[in-house]
Formats: sequence, C-alpha cells, structure tokens
Amino acid sequence: MLDKLEAIQDRYYYLEEQLSDPETMGDMDKYKNISKEYKNLKEVVNVYRNYKELLGNIETAKEMLKEEDKEMKEMAQMELEELNPQKNELEEKLKILLIPKDPEDERDVIFEIRSGTGGDEASIFAGDLYRMYSKFFEHKKYKVEILNINEGSVGGYNKIVLEVNGENVFGTLKFESGAHRVQRVPKTESQGRVHTSAATIVVMPKLIMEDININKSDLRVDTFRSSGAGGQHVNKTESGVRFTHLPTGIVAESTDGRSQIRNREIAIQRLYQKIYEAQRTQHESKVAAARRSLVGSGDRSEKVRTYNYPQNRVTDHRINLTLYSLDKIMEGNIEEIIEALSIYENAEKMKEHEE
Repeated sequence: MLDKLEAIQDRYYYLEEQLSDPETMGDMDKYKNISKEYKNLKEVVNVYRNYKELLGNIETAKEMLKEEDKEMKEMAQMELEELNPQKNELEEKLKILLIPKDPEDERDVIFEIRSGTGGDEASIFAGDLYRMYSKFFEHKKYKVEILNINEGSVGGYNKIVLEVNGENVFGTLKFESGAHRVQRVPKTESQGRVHTSAATIVVMPKLIMEDININKSDLRVDTFRSSGAGGQHVNKTESGVRFTHLPTGIVAESTDGRSQIRNREIAIQRLYQKIYEAQRTQHESKVAAARRSLVGSGDRSEKVRTYNYPQNRVTDHRINLTLYSLDKIMEGNIEEIIEALSIYENAEKMKEHEE
C-alpha cells in the first residue's frame, strides 16, 4: 500500500507543477483535465501526509521507550496508546480512498419520481418524496431543473423528472433508485386504516458527448407538434424533437421542454443514454453485474425502502437499516441513510479488491 501511496504523491506533485506551467495554462481543456485529476488526488495525499507524520511520531515514541528514565518511558507508552488507534483509523481511511472510484459518480443526473401502486395516495407520496429530495438538494447546493411534471388529481405527482447538477451527484444519489413504499393512513381514507402505497425513483447519470461517438450524418432529426394532456404546458408549435440513430435504429424523442432547443438537448441525452446502455450491455456486462451486486440493482420492481408513519420509522431493506426519525428524514435529512449505503458499498468493494 505504501508504494502505491508514494506513486500517487509523486503524481500529485507532478500535476501541481503542470498547473503552474504557462503551456498548460494556455490550453483550457488540458488545464481543466489536470485540475480535475489534481483535485481527485488531493484528499489521498493529505491523509497520506498525516499518516507518514503519525508513523514518525510512533517511531519517536518507540525510541523513547528504550530510555532508562522511568518518566520518559511512561510518557512514551501513553503516547503510543494514543497514536496506535489513530494509525489504524488512518489505514482504514486510506484503504477506502484507494478503492477505484466509479467514474460515473461525478456525473450530474436525471432524477425521476413516479407514483406506483396506491392510486391517489401514491401520487401524494410521490409529492412528499419530491419535497424531501428538494430540501436535500438545497442543503447540498445542487442546481435543479424540472424537465417534466405531471400533477396528481388530488395533489402530489404522477410523474416528475428533474435534472440535478452539482458535485458528485450520481455518487450521492445512485442508491435512491428503486421502489419506495409508504405505510400510513391516507388523507383520502375515512376509516382511519393504514394503507400501503409506493412510488419509484430512477436515477440515471447524465451523459456527455465524450461518452459515445455519434456521427451527425448517422442521425435523422424530426420535429413535431406535441399534443394531449399530461403536463402544465401543451406546445402549439413544432417543438417536439425526435432523433433516430440510423446504424442501430435507436429512437429517442422529447416534448418535455417548452422550446425546440430544450427538447433537442433532452432528446439527444435520451439517445445517448439508450446507445450507452446498449454498448455497456454488450461490452461491459461483467462490470454491470458487479455493480448490481453491490447495493441493489436499482430495478423499479425492487423494494428498497419503507416509510412507516405510525411508527415514525424508515427501513432501508438492502442493508437492514432502521431509523426512528421519519419526521426528520422527510424534511430532507437523508444523509445518514446515504452514508450507510456508501459505507456498505465501500466494504463490498474492499472485499473484491482484496481477493
């Protein structure tokens, strides 16, 4: 591990020099890439520096134990008792930092909340989830744009699609995908009986042009007029956009945005997503299988979490985590759940890394 950490530190110093090089500063793309790698290595290097300093202090304390002076020996022993647990703690932290990161973790996301089984109560619950996540996004200082919204007949949403931008967004939100179940007495229930309803969350990493190669000559673009209910805005012009990727026959379209320009952006993102998924299935099935085995696959049919109002309880079924703080969680305080899921994923990755 120490050899690997030394190599990372050497790389970090090299990147530091590159960032002050006038040639690098004159090339914005190169500067951006180097800055990103430099930033990613910074935490590892800082922890490693602390670790090396700690090792030095431990060696000094061990040397003091060889002294004949009784008081010096006692001081050295007390210091070692304090330093050794710190050493173990830093070693565990370094092991986690050395786990290869999923490159998708840094991506912005398309975040969809959709009402599931339970009729009107499911739509109301989807609205409650939207409120919960909105408060969390605000706390994280994420930028959020509503792409599509379909309101429920008695409140909440049948479907709401968001674009969420910020730092490490997919890495933070990826475990939210799946079926979220609520147990409570609905506002629409006159007998006071507890009902079970559900909503589904889908979190997809937003793709960028570099992910896949699409030649413009391979695309057919059609525009059309959107129509019908199912949103707050119905286009009166040809703002709908449909892309067809001719080599694969993959089609993606959008009427979600209010302008043709915005719909082109959304539709091409969806096309990227479809082509990317096809390529990943073909070329990276092993990687995809490993990801699914970590903390749930994120499949819509998979029940990932239950929100029980009568007992003020939230249970994440993937890691058997139960918290009796539903009232606080619905106010956007979901960090404890997300952190527990991340710790579990890191533990699983460490097992694979050690094998």
